[in-house]
Parts: sequence; structure tokens; C-alpha cells
Amino acid sequence: MSSAAENGDAAPGKQNEEKTYKKTASSAIKGAIQLGIGYTVGNLTSKPERDVLMQDFYVVESVFLPSEGSNLTPAHHYPDFRFKTYAPLAFRYFRELFGIKPDDYLYSICSEPLIELSNPGASGSLFFVTSDDEFIIKTVQHKEAEFLQKLLPGYYMNLNQNPRTLLPKFYGLYCMQSGGINIRIVVMNNVLPRSMRMHFTYDLKGSTYKRRASRKEREKSNPTFKDLDFLQDMHEGLYFDTETYNALMKTLQRDCRVLESFKIMDYSLLLGIHILDHSLKDKEEESSQNVPDPKRPGMQKVLYSTAMESIQGPGKSGDGIIAENPDTMGGIPAKSHKGEKLLLFMGIIDILQSYRLMKKLEHSWKALVYDGDTVSVHRPSFYADRFLKFMNSRVFKKIQALGSRHRPDLVPSTPSLFEAASLTTTISSSSLYVSEHYAHDRTTLYSNSKGLPSSSTFTLEEGTIYLTAEPNALEMQDDNASVLDVYL
Repeated sequence: MSSAAENGDAAPGKQNEEKTYKKTASSAIKGAIQLGIGYTVGNLTSKPERDVLMQDFYVVESVFLPSEGSNLTPAHHYPDFRFKTYAPLAFRYFRELFGIKPDDYLYSICSEPLIELSNPGASGSLFFVTSDDEFIIKTVQHKEAEFLQKLLPGYYMNLNQNPRTLLPKFYGLYCMQSGGINIRIVVMNNVLPRSMRMHFTYDLKGSTYKRRASRKEREKSNPTFKDLDFLQDMHEGLYFDTETYNALMKTLQRDCRVLESFKIMDYSLLLGIHILDHSLKDKEEESSQNVPDPKRPGMQKVLYSTAMESIQGPGKSGDGIIAENPDTMGGIPAKSHKGEKLLLFMGIIDILQSYRLMKKLEHSWKALVYDGDTVSVHRPSFYADRFLKFMNSRVFKKIQALGSRHRPDLVPSTPSLFEAASLTTTISSSSLYVSEHYAHDRTTLYSNSKGLPSSSTFTLEEGTIYLTAEPNALEMQDDNASVLDVYL
């Protein structure tokens, strides 16, 4: 479910031009969405709350909204249309689980016109964001909507077991029917708040085949880059304190296992990076644009589903990487390899791709022409392991302060839980190459000792690295040896 446009530009084009989707003007789609959701959610409040039953996932409610109006529906200036709501009681439960009240849901979607966003992907879908930045509304294909319906019972079970997740949070599935055309839409959480400027945005899959932003995308004021761009721009990765790193990796691993169990692949991690050191200038620009809404109590920004809550729950923060700041919008604190203080916003997107026959054929064809392990389409188990390995070794890293120098040392990321359970490698001094330079695609160890060991035992057991060394007298004299690149 691509939300890559969530922090994108407003839809490009001249003021008089209007996008169409399935030969329907986007203004008519936006109007139908607001009218339909306004009716169906309002009607749902009259139904008593009860436990969700299995048959609730398969209920479809339908209402006809003629342009002249009726006893139940208001008049409007759009073509006549029918509005269908899928699993209304189940989605009401999901909204309640994330603390979204019916009045707030209606206010966000229906009070102000929806804002159309550009779409950096190849799906051709339309993206809308609510004026208060809370929800993303996206058009989906018939197969995607059908797959989401089948996914709902398992999605319900997973949210009950673990409401802290980076998976998309689905708040409603609807269908607008007009003139023989079906336009299906899904409402979900907004991963990248527009009121917080994203200095960099990445769509990461863990693959390298054609994973670079196009020239057209790069020309945008807020482009969405891809894996190869990240490896080039952020080759040292992003660093977290121990607690935040462990919480993030645990959440990613759990979410990937859930997706694998549903035979889902080709998903991405949408990652937005806000550099706090640049935020003073940004705030000056935003202060003239952001006017608080007096109608909404508290005038909060991003009321629901922040990035930090998705991995740690409400009320928790990192180990002092950044000072307490109420205006962090729920971003996850991190640092760049340059020591810049960052706020990260992220979520797993595009999860409505099932590994069916067409995907198997696509991978088989690409594997004949290219390296099969580098293409994005792959079997779900391999895709999950490759995705996690990329996030664990190339994107996210852990800061650990060692020794008296108080320099943050980079701890080499451990292999994914699904690789070998234990690994023991004995390295002699003849197999070591010493370099004073960083090698971003090698395992790098920082040593606080004044010498390099003549022999080392490098052992990984149950996710913990043990390094034992026996230095000799000659090597102890070398005061400059502080960086050791190990090439296995």
C-alpha cells in the first residue's frame, strides 16, 4: 500500500488541469469520499458496540446517493453514485483500537477539502491527505481490495496480540460506483506528517535491481529516493541508542514474520528523515503557514499513530539522544554518521502484494536475465530475510559508548535471526587488513586498545558478539592503530 506520497508535493499541473482516475475527475472522487464516509460513519454510531464476529469481516453495506438527494442522503453536485462500505464493524474496532473517535474521524475527513498528493510510484493510484494531516486515502486496484478483505481476520488477530506495529494501520475500505466504474479506496495512517519537513525521504525494499529514483522524481522539491540512493547518500547508516535500536529491530522482525505468514512480499519501508540541526530555519518558514485549528480541542498535531509509539508505545523516548521537545511529532530520535541529530518517521507500506502465479512468473523471468537475489520480486521468506538483513546491516545501527574516550563506537550489526544460530570464525593476523579509512560495505570494528591483536576469535552466539584477543609486545607499541577493518 504505497504511502510514499505522504510527504510529497501537491499534485503537479496547471491550476485549470485536473487529474482523472478511471475517467472520473479527482474532484468528484474527493466529494464522493467525503459524502459516503460522512453517511456511513454517522449511520454506524447508532449501532450498539459488541464483539467482532467472523461474519463481520465479510459484510458489505451499500447506500445510493443521487445528486438531487433523498430522505437519507444530502443533495450534491456530483454525478449519482453508490457508496459501499466493507466490514464496517471490524474497521470501527480497528479505529477504536488506535484511539480514533468517530467524531474525530469524521472531522478529519469531512470538514475540509482533501488535499491531492503526487504519486512517485508506478501504480497510477491517487493519493489524498486530510487537511489536518491525520489520514491518507488511496485508490486501490480490485485485487488489492480483495486481498485486504481476506487479510482482515488475520490482521485483527495480529493487532490484538501486538498493537505496536509498523504495518499500515487500515481505518476503512470503501468503493464508489458511478457510471459502471468501481473506484475502491482505503483509509490509513499518514506515515510522514507534512507539517514536519522531511529533508530526505526513502522507499527501501532491500533490493538493488533498478532501485534508484528516476530523473523525473529527483526533479521534485521533495523526491522519494530508493535503496541505491540511500547507500550512496547515507552509506554509514543511521544510529540509535541501544533501547531504541532493539525496539525498532524487534518490531521489524515481528512485522516481517507476520507478512511472511500471509505470503506477502514486495513491501517497502517508507523512511522520512528530519534533520533537527536544520529545524530552526524550517520553523521560521512554517510559523507563517501553520495556523492552529480552534475547532479541534488541544490543537494537537499528529493525534494518532506516531512513529515512536509504533515501536515503543506511548510515553517512551530514546536515551537522551535529543532533549525533550514537545514538537518532535512522535519522530524516532537518531544520529547520522556526522553526528547530526535526526528525527525519523517510518512505516511499512505496499503490503497488499501476494506472491501468486504472476509474481512467481515475473521473478522467474527476471532471474534468467538478472541476478535473481537482487530483484524486488521474490518468494516471501527470502524477501523478509533480505529486507531484515538490509535494515539491520546497512540502514539502522546501534551506538555503544566504550572506553574512556567517550567516542560512540559502532557495534557491527548481527545477522538476522533466521541465519545461522551460531557462528565461530578464527582470524589470524595474516588475514587482517588494517585501514585508517571507513569502509561502509565492510564489517568495521573500533578498538580502544593501543594495539592490534595477533590473533582473535570472533564468536556470535544467540545474537551476541564475543571478541577475544591476545596482543603481542610488538603490536602494543603501535599507538595509532585504532581502526580495524575485518575482511571475511
